[in-house]
Amino acid sequence: CVTSDVQAACQDITVTQELLQEGFHRDLLVKVELGEDAGGCAVAARTHLPSGIYVDPYELAVLQQHNLTKAVLIPDVVDVEAPEYSATGVVLVLPLEAEPRCSRCFRASVPVHARYHRPAQGSQEASVRLESPEVLLCCCHGHLAAECWEPVEVGAPCLAERSVPCQWHSTTHRPAQEELVLEVPVGLREHSSLVCAVTLLTTLLCASLILAATCRHGHFS
Repeated sequence: CVTSDVQAACQDITVTQELLQEGFHRDLLVKVELGEDAGGCAVAARTHLPSGIYVDPYELAVLQQHNLTKAVLIPDVVDVEAPEYSATGVVLVLPLEAEPRCSRCFRASVPVHARYHRPAQGSQEASVRLESPEVLLCCCHGHLAAECWEPVEVGAPCLAERSVPCQWHSTTHRPAQEELVLEVPVGLREHSSLVCAVTLLTTLLCASLILAATCRHGHFS
């Protein structure tokens, strides 16, 4: 069957992603292995970051200034202080660099950060699910197979070898990949009363110490 052969060829792409480090501040590593040599095409991964995880645009700008990444955020305005329940997701377009010993292998990483979540009932962790990224190619020579790649609007410039305008393409048959799950520590709702009481007592104690120090050492006219 010709259709099955086409799908098998188009699906011959391996996509893996990992979250390195521990805690709230991680590095998202994306690796792609194409079914054939990229042939001078620019390769990127486009992933939708949910509201529970974000990329700091200020940190990203510093990395861009030092040529450490070419990643693009869409939109590029992110509220880094917002908790998960009031934040919105963003799209990350991550250009990938070719690996020296493999002409079909590409990889790149970018710092990501977990947001604070609401306290949970009976659980000390909240799950942030990160879907497998979409593989993008940008080829100025136009030799991509139409049955495997289709034009898409990306919102990020193509960084292929030539300076002429180029079109991003996405795979028509995306390979099945498991989602990546980030476990974020959260507070327990049953501890709310205790936390409020301790916070109130700490605030009153600190206010009393400040008032006592002011009365003892202050100069009043």
